[in-house]
Amino acid sequence: MGSSNAENRGSSEASDGRQIRLRALDGYELGGLLYDARRPRSPRRVAVLHGGAGIPAFRYRRFARFLAEWGIPVLTYDYRGIGMSRPDQLRAFQATTADWVEYDSAAAIAWMRERYPEDELIGISHSIGALALGAAPNAAEQDRLVLIAPHTAYYGDYRLLYRLPMAVMWHALMPVLTRSLGYFPARRLGLGDDLPGGIALEWAERRSADLRPSGAGIGNDRIRRLINYGSALQRPALAITISDDAFATVAGAKRLLSYFPRLASEHVVLTPGEANVRRLGHFGFFKREAGLAFWPRLLALLDAYPQQSPQPS
Repeated sequence: MGSSNAENRGSSEASDGRQIRLRALDGYELGGLLYDARRPRSPRRVAVLHGGAGIPAFRYRRFARFLAEWGIPVLTYDYRGIGMSRPDQLRAFQATTADWVEYDSAAAIAWMRERYPEDELIGISHSIGALALGAAPNAAEQDRLVLIAPHTAYYGDYRLLYRLPMAVMWHALMPVLTRSLGYFPARRLGLGDDLPGGIALEWAERRSADLRPSGAGIGNDRIRRLINYGSALQRPALAITISDDAFATVAGAKRLLSYFPRLASEHVVLTPGEANVRRLGHFGFFKREAGLAFWPRLLALLDAYPQQSPQPS
């Protein structure tokens, strides 16, 4: 069920990641990039990176390459409808947030665990990918978690200065364009990759601070069930917030973490000054300039806090 166009789109920009195809748990074919380790490392670790909404996997290539150069193989992948997992025709393509979490992210975790059964598996997420990382049915296969710029997409948690323009974009313009075109044309607006219509409308129609949708319906029941998986997850976790991030503020990170109450989590706030740059923003952690300061620090934090097996409930 994948797309030959997806292979071509990723090939020219994949850098030195090796293209792979994997099957989501419902059979949909996903595209991904595997960055093989360049040197042996002890302890042996591998990572799977759950990206943000509308951010193709190749955008994380510099960070993934860095980890691979330091002995940590990394899988980055695209959710259905995005990047290398985009169908030939996105208009009216059926995809929901629950599909991304229950089928796609779970498949990426399982793919990496099957190939590295003895290694410590680190689950890394960016942005709303924290939900995919923590609420997948097999999230516990990840031995520890790193949540970068986590949030729940609740407009009340956006930085005050940006709250109104972002609310207009996501909750007024997005649904109008999506219903008109059958998908959200984010590329034309300079907002990342296009989004499947179902994903865009779920984001646009959310008004409540509660991530759990209200009302009956199969889709709402699925999301509530997946969030319940996350509420039982016990793992060491590091949450990283960027101080000038308009989306994933400290309040947004705390709200996201409240859905994973059994994580043994540490929350770190990084500033542009620490990376000697004027601005970082939502994607700043993954840029080359910030990486010189932040990526070695992340490795040091992983080494400083050895994996701890959670106590049985």
